[in-house]
Amino acid sequence: MSQFPPDWPGAGAIDLAVHDPPHASSSTEWWYLHAHLDTATGRKLSVFASFFRIVVGQDADTKALQYAHSVMWALTDADGRRYHQACRVDPATPRLGREKLARGEGPQDERLRRAALEVVERGVVPYPDRLLDEPAFVALDRLELEFGPCSLRALDGGRYALHLETDRPQLTLDLELHATLPAVRHGEDGVVRGTGGEDMFYYFLPQCVVTGTVVMPGGDSAAATGRGWYDHEFGRSRAVAVAADPVATPAPAEEIGWNWIGLQLADGRAVTAWQMIAERTGAPRGQGCIVVGVDGSRRAWHDGVTIVGQTPWTSTRTFQTYPSQWRVHVPAAGLDLDVRAVFPDQEFVTVISKPAFWEGRCDVTGTLDGAAVTGLGYVERSGQGGLDDLDGFFGAVGREVRKSVAAIIPFEPTFEQARDMVAAPERDHVMVGVDIPRLVETMVRPVREITDRGGKSWRSYAALVCCDAVGGDSRQFVRWLALPELMHVGSLIVDDIEDGSTWRRGGPAAHVTYGIPLCINAGTACFFMGQRILVGPHMSATQKLRLYDLYFEALRAGHAGQALDLGGFDHVLDRLVAAGDGPDLEARVLAVHRLKTAAPAAALARMGAVAGGASEAQIDGLGQFFESVGLAFQIVDDVLNLRGFERGLKSKGEDVAHGKITLPVAKALGRLGLAARMELAAALARKSDDPAHIGEVIGVLEACGAVEDCAVQARELVEAAWYKLAPLLEDSLPKIMLRAFGWYVLERHY
Repeated sequence: MSQFPPDWPGAGAIDLAVHDPPHASSSTEWWYLHAHLDTATGRKLSVFASFFRIVVGQDADTKALQYAHSVMWALTDADGRRYHQACRVDPATPRLGREKLARGEGPQDERLRRAALEVVERGVVPYPDRLLDEPAFVALDRLELEFGPCSLRALDGGRYALHLETDRPQLTLDLELHATLPAVRHGEDGVVRGTGGEDMFYYFLPQCVVTGTVVMPGGDSAAATGRGWYDHEFGRSRAVAVAADPVATPAPAEEIGWNWIGLQLADGRAVTAWQMIAERTGAPRGQGCIVVGVDGSRRAWHDGVTIVGQTPWTSTRTFQTYPSQWRVHVPAAGLDLDVRAVFPDQEFVTVISKPAFWEGRCDVTGTLDGAAVTGLGYVERSGQGGLDDLDGFFGAVGREVRKSVAAIIPFEPTFEQARDMVAAPERDHVMVGVDIPRLVETMVRPVREITDRGGKSWRSYAALVCCDAVGGDSRQFVRWLALPELMHVGSLIVDDIEDGSTWRRGGPAAHVTYGIPLCINAGTACFFMGQRILVGPHMSATQKLRLYDLYFEALRAGHAGQALDLGGFDHVLDRLVAAGDGPDLEARVLAVHRLKTAAPAAALARMGAVAGGASEAQIDGLGQFFESVGLAFQIVDDVLNLRGFERGLKSKGEDVAHGKITLPVAKALGRLGLAARMELAAALARKSDDPAHIGEVIGVLEACGAVEDCAVQARELVEAAWYKLAPLLEDSLPKIMLRAFGWYVLERHY
């Protein structure tokens, strides 16, 4: 196998003194450890850490390989259900990021690519990733790694010293792992396929005694003991192999995703199982299972191994979906295991992995060799099911919004859920005589009729992303996803009655099915259903008061906008047409857009910022940005109504057919001559749905530049607000999403 370098282990035993140190021939190499710990203070913790060394170039003169380094680690607090992560990347990462984007790698959504490029071109990386303060230290004659505040050293006798540290939050671990069994070959006698199609050598030490100390956020320091795992993988890409050996035949690289499982059973045995999958096609690319006995014996299977993910969980930071439970089945081994996350939210967010992967502590139950077993383990899932475009992303947001609404106003509520819709926990007596099924039929079903059809979910996303963008943790406020949707759907139900609309979100309007009286009440009730969501232990009384003020500010603005919209502009239209006072009419149209859409969006963004602990400048900046985005959203809607919606969401020129005064009309009335203005006003007053008539009106609006000017105005609004906001926010993945979201609104086609 000519692609293997000469320093790979042969058929003999693994010599840690020889094979633990870095391998000069390798283009990809990493050292991985995990441990399950019990502290003297009674905490149950688990930690994993990975140190990476990857070739990123070759010196033109010496031909020496040039490496980039990174370290990522996370601590799982099993009882507190918290997941703390840290990632430090090489100082060269911004340059490497630019080169990667230039090659067409990374996110395929063009807006996400542009947003990411803005960050790396400034020489930074988005948080939660952080640059190493100085180049990593790697000893070449021994295993000694210092990657910023984190280090790994091999001691004598199969022992390893691991130091992990981060200041966000304050967290430090000093651990020593002592292997009690010899190294075991992974894969097929030690050979596995790497994530980029490279050939890798892989060995592991599945049973280590762990001792040390852990300093938790808040300064709680405690001794810790437990069991650990160490493994080492190294190899070189086929491109490097071919360069070293011209006789070798290159094979096309293929991006590989995987499920990897490392389990330590209570009886002293260890199990590892893996499944490799081609990312783009989903085709299998290998699987296997190894059982290590208490004496270090190795039994391996590569056929008949199944790993089935179950119980899906969706992150509300990246909106990627992962299993939170796995069934590992190997009939030939008598192995049937249930591997279940101690809690689902153990997602590691990083630009290194598109932009996240799942790796966390799991409980193990099942059978092995016909006997019942239990244990603890780690599962890593990466490279599968990522959301690579904003349409897919917001589709996932929408699904989570609908789940959140269903959890708050279910079709079959418990007594407590029904009571929370009606009263409060201290008011059980209010429910005496309440027919809960009838309450569902008369108040819940009209609302769910509209929410369950789905819609644009950016309002719900606003609150969460603003919380994260200022350094908060939106996972504490997941239920807030329902709040903007209920507020919006309530207005839609009532608006459809007021406007006489019979169709909403691809189906009959709620009042067509349930009747006007019920829907007036149900739509209005939506405005109060969200109040209970704002009650929680994560905020001070001052914060809660401010959130209430912002919430009702959004409702007041929305109702004022609807009043002006219903009143229309007929009372001033003749005067403005005669005077050619387009700016006055534009201001009136924009006031409706601002009050109905932009101001509520701004209030929701400010709510998220308040929950995240933002400064006053950040709260105001995010509010102004979302007000501009909301205003741009409605302006773009006016433009698309004339130029056509993708997927036929609305009929082209529907506003013209209804005689509606939109922003393009207002702009046209400010630039056309008197005769043309009067003709345009008369054409709209006819409210004709004749295609020829609609086409003629659209032609007038396009010819005078009114439509294009609206598109330009929308872009200028968003860009101006962004350049005020950007300096107020740390570069982060939420900030990249905010930037891309602004473009998404401007460049949407439906």
